Amino acid sequence: MAIQERVMPLMTVTEAAAAKIKELMAEETDVSVLRVAIQGGGCSGFQYGLGFDRGPVEGDLEFEMHGVQVVIDPFSAPYLQGAEVDYVDTIQSSGFAINNPNAVSSCGCGHSFQVEEGDTDASVGGCGSGCSA
Repeated sequence: MAIQERVMPLMTVTEAAAAKIKELMAEETDVSVLRVAIQGGGCSGFQYGLGFDRGPVEGDLEFEMHGVQVVIDPFSAPYLQGAEVDYVDTIQSSGFAINNPNAVSSCGCGHSFQVEEGDTDASVGGCGSGCSA
């Protein structure tokens, strides 16, 4: 009898985030996946991108968690390894939060982050607009 090895996904989505994602997806038409990405910019060098897409494109990493199909482009994957997408709803704030173990610092807005110096791509970075530290 073979032992089935469980492969952990690149990142995780909490049950709270999955519930909110499914709720928001139900309001959209012609979308089937959550796309998680990082982009150059923000006050700390990188910023997160969350959005709905019609489906994966060639090269995307794909996984499903709590009924949500997630896709990540190959450039973003190393920066999101081990990260968690959560949804928080408190008296102070509500929205999606990404808890990323690769971030060595983040901006006060919580949407921008920085990684170890050797981990950054030279074509990405710089202080952008949108938040202040």
